[in-house]
Amino acid sequence: MKLLCVNAGSSSLKFQLFEMPEETVIISGYIEKIGLEDTFWTTKVNGEKIKGGRYLKNHSEAVEVLIEELLKHKAVKSLDEIKGVGHRVVHGAEKYKDSVLITDQVIQDIKDMTKFASLHHPGNLAGIEAMRKALPNVPMVAVYDTAFHQTMPDYNYMYPVPMEWYEKYGVRKYGFHGTSHKYITNVMKEKLGRDDVNLIIAHIGSGASISAIKDGKCYDTTMGLTPLDGLMMGTRSGSIDPSILEYVCKESGLSVGDITNALNKRSGLLGISGHSDSRDVEEAAAEGDQKAILALRMYNDRVAKYIAEYYVELNGDVDAIVFTAGVGENGCMAREDIISKLNCLGININKEVNDTIASYKDVQEGLISSNDSKVDVYVIPTNEELMIIRDTYEIING
Repeated sequence: MKLLCVNAGSSSLKFQLFEMPEETVIISGYIEKIGLEDTFWTTKVNGEKIKGGRYLKNHSEAVEVLIEELLKHKAVKSLDEIKGVGHRVVHGAEKYKDSVLITDQVIQDIKDMTKFASLHHPGNLAGIEAMRKALPNVPMVAVYDTAFHQTMPDYNYMYPVPMEWYEKYGVRKYGFHGTSHKYITNVMKEKLGRDDVNLIIAHIGSGASISAIKDGKCYDTTMGLTPLDGLMMGTRSGSIDPSILEYVCKESGLSVGDITNALNKRSGLLGISGHSDSRDVEEAAAEGDQKAILALRMYNDRVAKYIAEYYVELNGDVDAIVFTAGVGENGCMAREDIISKLNCLGININKEVNDTIASYKDVQEGLISSNDSKVDVYVIPTNEELMIIRDTYEIING
C-alpha cells in the first residue's frame, strides 16, 4: 500500500511516499519558497537528489509539482496507487488527543484553532485543501503535533494565571514536536523491552523542546500555548519575563504583534549572535566571536537546566536521556557541553564515542554515556514522517 506524507509550512511543502507496511521510502521531496519568484525543490529518489524550480504562487501549484515528481520519477504509475495521505497539523488544542481521519468538521476545527498557531495553520490548511482537491477520493489523516502531550497532568499543563483564561480562552500548555517525542518514545520502548519507560527527550535544533516521559507517556514538556515557550531556539526566545513585552512596547512604540514577531523570528541564537544555524554559531565561536560564544553558552545552559528539572520531576528514576533533531543528532560539541553541566547528577559522557556519532558520519545513533554514568544517554535520529505514516496506516486500516 502506497501512502503519502505531507508536511506543509507557510511557504514550503515536504513530502514522502511510503510503501506500507514495509515502511520503505519510495521518493521524497522538499519544495521551498512557495509564493516567491525563486521557488525551488529537491527530490530524492534512489539515493539521488534532483533539483528543480519555477515560480509557484501557492500550495495548490506546489501540490501539482509534487504530483509531477511522483509520476515523472515513476514512483507511481497513476495516482490511483496512492491509498492515503497523512498531514502534519500543528495544533489540536484539547479536542484532538490522537490522529484522526480528516472530515469537513476536522478542517473547520483546524481553521478555528488557527488562533493558537497563526504561523503554521494557514500552510497546514493549504496543503490539506490542495491535496483533497487533487485526490478527492483518497482518505486523509491529520496528525497533530500537540496530541502526544495531552497525557500531561493538569499541574504540569496549567499556567498560574486567572482560571477564567483557561476556561474561556484555552490558555494552557499544549506542547509541540509531539510526533518526534512519540517516535523516540516508541523506539526506546522497543530498545528497553517494555512500555513503562521513563525518559528525558531532548529534541533540539532550530526549533527545540524537551519532554519528560513517565511510564511511557508524556508527563511534561517545555513548549507551551505556542512553540515560543521553553527553550532558546534558532530564532525564538523561549521563556522570558512576560513584562518585557509591555516594557519594550512603551519604550519603542512597537505593537504587541511587532514584539511577538521579533520573539519568534529575530531572537534566540539569531538575536544574540547574528546567526540562526548552530553550525554557523559554532564556527564563529571557534574564531573567537564573543557574541557567538555567549549564544552557545545560553543555548546549552538552558537545555541542561530543563534536563535537570525533568530529572527531579521524575524523582531521579530515568531510564535514558535521548538527544534527537538537528543539534541533538549532529552537535557533538553541544552534547558534550550539555552533559558536562549534568556531571553533578552522576551523568557522564564517553567523549570518544560521542565524537563518532552524527547523521553525516558512518554512525548515526548509539549510546554515548560512559560506563559509570548514572543514566544512559543516547543519540537517536527522529523520524516524524514515519510516525505520521504509521498513524495514517493504522487509521485507514481501522
